[in-house]
Amino acid sequence: MASFWTTRGIRRAQEGTFQGEALPDSFYVALVKATTAPTRATTVMSGLSEIATGSGYSSGGLEIERDSVDFDTLIEDTDDFFVDLQLADVSWTATGGSIPASGSGARYAVLTDDNPTVANREVWFVWDLQGERSVSVGQALTLRDLTIRNRAVIPD
Repeated sequence: MASFWTTRGIRRAQEGTFQGEALPDSFYVALVKATTAPTRATTVMSGLSEIATGSGYSSGGLEIERDSVDFDTLIEDTDDFFVDLQLADVSWTATGGSIPASGSGARYAVLTDDNPTVANREVWFVWDLQGERSVSVGQALTLRDLTIRNRAVIPD
């Protein structure tokens, strides 16, 4: 599964870490369609097409707390020079209909901040689901081990 930081995510993480700016109290994982593919330059959710809500999926996605329960695995590899931060499984169960409730399935999952207005939520990180995902009533759409990788750049 290809994944990447957006420049907005990098900026906000560095502002919070090095300049003392307030970080979000929590994050959200939202599902978006391939209609407008997220890029490293994506800044906010209004630039993307979220999947149709209903049947167990709510606008803005699932809330993820800033703690070691929701971000449950941290790995530092000093041989290959990377740090992986892994989320606990994220899951939506289709009730009363399929997820998405209509239209095309989820192609990407995005990590956003907690702005109360979903369209204004900043997109920090993107996971490519490698195809459209949908589930029928009674089934769960589960994203396992979503990983945020930070790699140390080795100069030439």
